[in-house]
Amino acid sequence: MIEWLYDGIITPLQYPFMVRGLWAVIIVGILCGVVGCLVVLRGMAFFGDALSHSVLPGLAIGYLIGGGARGPLLGWALGTAVVVALCIGAVTRTGRFREDTAIGIIFAGMFALGVALISTGGSYSMDLVHFLFGDVLGVSGRDLGWTGIIAVVVLGALLLFYKEWLLLSFDETLARTLRLPTGRLYYSLLVLLAITVVAALQTVGVALMLAMLVTPPATAHIWTRRLPSMMALSAVIGATAGVTGLYLSFYIGIASGAAIVLVCTAGFLLSLLVRRRP
Repeated sequence: MIEWLYDGIITPLQYPFMVRGLWAVIIVGILCGVVGCLVVLRGMAFFGDALSHSVLPGLAIGYLIGGGARGPLLGWALGTAVVVALCIGAVTRTGRFREDTAIGIIFAGMFALGVALISTGGSYSMDLVHFLFGDVLGVSGRDLGWTGIIAVVVLGALLLFYKEWLLLSFDETLARTLRLPTGRLYYSLLVLLAITVVAALQTVGVALMLAMLVTPPATAHIWTRRLPSMMALSAVIGATAGVTGLYLSFYIGIASGAAIVLVCTAGFLLSLLVRRRP
C-alpha cells in the first residue's frame, strides 16, 4: 500500500511540465487563498468574478498583436484588469450607483467586447480557450518565474498595508475618522485583486477563477474567525487543493482547472458537515 502510494506520488514528478505545474498551483493557491480572504470579508465575490471575465478583451488583443506569444498576452491582460478595476472603483465611488450595478455594466460590456474580438480571429478562439478553462500543464519556466514574482509583490503589499486594509474592510467610517487615505487604499486593493486574477489565469482560467478566490477562504472561515489564521489556513487549503487536483487530473484525465475547483468545493462541503457552528 505504502509503495503503491509512493509510486503514485513520484511517477508524475518525472515529467518537467508536471513539476512546473505543481509549483504553479502551489503559488497560485497560496496567493488566491490569502487575497481571497479580503474578497470574502468585503463581499467582493462578484467583483472578482467580473474582473476575471473582463480581462478577455486584453487576452484577445494581446493574442492578435503578439501572434500567440505569452509576453504580450499576459501584459495586455494585466493592463486590462487594472483599468477595469479602477473603472469599477471610480463608478462606485461617485455614489450614484451601487457596486454591483457598476460591476454588472462594465463586466457585461468588457466580456461582450472580448467575445467580439475572439470571433474575428478565426483559429484564435481555439487557442484562447486554454485561458477560459486553464492550462496549468502548459506553464513554462518563464511563466512560473513571473507568477512567483507577482506572488511576492502582492503578498509583500498585503503584509505592508495589512492593518490599513483590515480596518477598511471592517469599518470604513472609522478609517476615515483616523484620517486614513481610504480612497487610495480602496483603489490599491482593487489593483491588487486585478494582479492576482491575471497571475492565476493560466492555472484555473477565466471561468473558474472565482472558485479559487472564494472557496478556500470560505472553507477557512468555517474553522476560524481570526483573519491572520484564516489567511494562513486558506493559503494551505488553496495550495493543497491545487496539488490534489493536479494529481487527479494526471491520473483520471480530466481538465486540471476543473479538478482543482472540484477539490476546493469538496473540501468546503466536507467542512460544513464536520464543523457545525451554533
